[in-house]
Amino acid sequence: MIAVIPVAGAGKNLRPLTYTQPKPLIPVAGKPIISFIIDDLKRVGVTEFVFIIGYLGEKIRNYITDQYPELKCTFIKQENRLGSGHAILLAENKIDLSQELVIFFGDTILNFDLDKVMKSPMNYVGVKKVSDPRSFGVATIGKDGYVTSLVEKPNIPLSNLALVGFYKIKDTKALFESLKRNIDSEVKSDGEFQLTDALMGMVSQGCKIKTEIVDNWFDCGRKDILLETNALMLEKKDFQTPVVNNLNNSIIIPPVNIGEGCEINDSIIGPHVTIGNNSKLSSAIIKNSILGNFVHINEAVLFNSVIGNDTSITGLRQSLNIGDNTEIDFR
Repeated sequence: MIAVIPVAGAGKNLRPLTYTQPKPLIPVAGKPIISFIIDDLKRVGVTEFVFIIGYLGEKIRNYITDQYPELKCTFIKQENRLGSGHAILLAENKIDLSQELVIFFGDTILNFDLDKVMKSPMNYVGVKKVSDPRSFGVATIGKDGYVTSLVEKPNIPLSNLALVGFYKIKDTKALFESLKRNIDSEVKSDGEFQLTDALMGMVSQGCKIKTEIVDNWFDCGRKDILLETNALMLEKKDFQTPVVNNLNNSIIIPPVNIGEGCEINDSIIGPHVTIGNNSKLSSAIIKNSILGNFVHINEAVLFNSVIGNDTSITGLRQSLNIGDNTEIDFR
């Protein structure tokens, strides 16, 4: 089975962090967001991956080829971001249209029964009940349990089932025919060619699509959701706070994830903190935060913060969201 993973977005809601770091590579509970997706799909038998890259795409390519050398991967650059439907259509010549297809958006972490969905012979879309579905693609289900309509960001939603960025497609050929038909006919929603409209085209042509309600949906495009995801992943039963060798006169309050080569002196770390590799903290208090690699923090109190790689902070009590290669001195 093959998976198409769109990762071409610019991550505007996480700027300035995403000026230099693509959103799928932001760490959550010790590993990048995209690794959760790849690991889950590998576990259920996906053997080929097509990544639709764009903004900072080379960083994503380099990470995947370095960390997953065993994967059969293809990288396609979406030069112009014309929508999710356009992104998926770029993969047409790289996949076998007679095989089942998985589409998994690369900035999303989901908890649901993936094994059940993958074993089913049906088309599936992942959904989650939300209080205000107007900002999402929305699915409506008929009495027979099958999808009757799919609409992108409706002004008047007919249901509260939001599409979460996971799709298992049995009728792969029908999907790509619908994608091409919409692009040829300039069918757009919210100014772009949407995957949602192509799926609706499949329904109109008689394809049956079921929904799978996910237990947890983390669309990691905002700082608050990113930090919430980090905390919940750290709280998982199988997670263990690693032993830190260079820990001097400091307190660790689990759960936390601390990378290799870190030095922590006279500090209090946790709970719900992820720290990248080779970071150095001195006289610091860090809570509910994500810190990148090679971060230096001295005499600072941080909470609810996301800090990029190669960042230096001295003398601070604040909540921050800053990008890579930054130096801040509040003394």
